[in-house]
Amino acid sequence: MDMLKTVFTAIQLVAALGLLGVVMSQATKSEGLTGTIGGKAESAFRGKPGGEDRLHSITKWTAIAFIVSSAILGYIHSTMG
Repeated sequence: MDMLKTVFTAIQLVAALGLLGVVMSQATKSEGLTGTIGGKAESAFRGKPGGEDRLHSITKWTAIAFIVSSAILGYIHSTMG
């Protein structure tokens, strides 16, 4: 059981660092008031570029890995006492 705890702790650490890196590399959804006034309206009609879709997918799967590993670690800690 101790080996299992170590493996899931490592998975959780890698997922947390990966999630931090991916979220920090994404652009914001809204540019604020300057984005709406400053002529960014034409970008709304072009759709998302491929890179943003890939980052969105990586973010989603990294978050899922973090949540699942956290739940499993919580279960392991609760059963070990």
